[in-house]
Amino acid sequence: MLIFDPLQLAALAAVHRRGSFDLAAADLGVTQSAVSQRLRGLEDRAGALLIRRGSPSVATDAGLRLIRHFDDIVLLEQQVAVDLPGVQAGKVALRIAVNADSLATWVMPALAQVPGVLFDLVIDDQDFSQDWLRRGEVVAAVTAHAGPLQGCDTLPLGALRYIATASPGYMDRCFPAGVTAEALAHAPALTFSDKDRLQAQWVAARRLGLRAGFPSHRIASTHGFVDACLLGLGWGLNPEPLVAAHLAAGRLVEMVPDSAYDVALHWQFARLTAGAIRPLTQAMRTAAGQMLRIQ
Repeated sequence: MLIFDPLQLAALAAVHRRGSFDLAAADLGVTQSAVSQRLRGLEDRAGALLIRRGSPSVATDAGLRLIRHFDDIVLLEQQVAVDLPGVQAGKVALRIAVNADSLATWVMPALAQVPGVLFDLVIDDQDFSQDWLRRGEVVAAVTAHAGPLQGCDTLPLGALRYIATASPGYMDRCFPAGVTAEALAHAPALTFSDKDRLQAQWVAARRLGLRAGFPSHRIASTHGFVDACLLGLGWGLNPEPLVAAHLAAGRLVEMVPDSAYDVALHWQFARLTAGAIRPLTQAMRTAAGQMLRIQ
């Protein structure tokens, strides 16, 4: 029977997630030499290279498979501790992938409803967060993809509504004749990152006839988007919960009336550990139900 040493598996996961042996050692409370010895022992046991040493150090495909195995073990043992009160278990760390806008609007209240858990959040665009789950690097993800994904279950959460917003002064300066293709081609927008397609998708949905791209600031911050719009730096799609008060007060305006853009979100998680993360799943669904729009 092939049985892996949990201390060696923990070393592997720590090196991959922290990106270096010294940071992994600090997390585990051991020496860097001990981490190296544990990893070498695990690689000998597995008969494969598990970590590509570098800056950062990252797991190979074989290493990612063992990290997923380790995460499953930890979560299943935690479930045993819940079912058998006499069994003692330490705090479990749940690694989940979530988009920045969800984190800034409805996810944080959900996490606060799950005591006794440490969270390791991976922030990525909702169109790419599923990739982390597919690779086995997280146990669950908030994603725009409904699935299916092998070995995983998917639950619909609702839609996060976005409003294309700008300051009144910006609209007067950049869109004096309204939002046209010509004006969009010159008016600076806001983009979270190269993965962010929301602004482009909104423009396409409006069928404004813009044939090329548009200039854009890159600001990797949900609240930074709102501030940039308030200051007249550019226009962008902002989550409705974050700009509703600004719209009501006239500090921001909707660029095109009644042009909200809804992004459907889903909670996707590994089927094997569904029972172990059930409290988190329930909290996520409750929080989403209070903030997101039912589709």
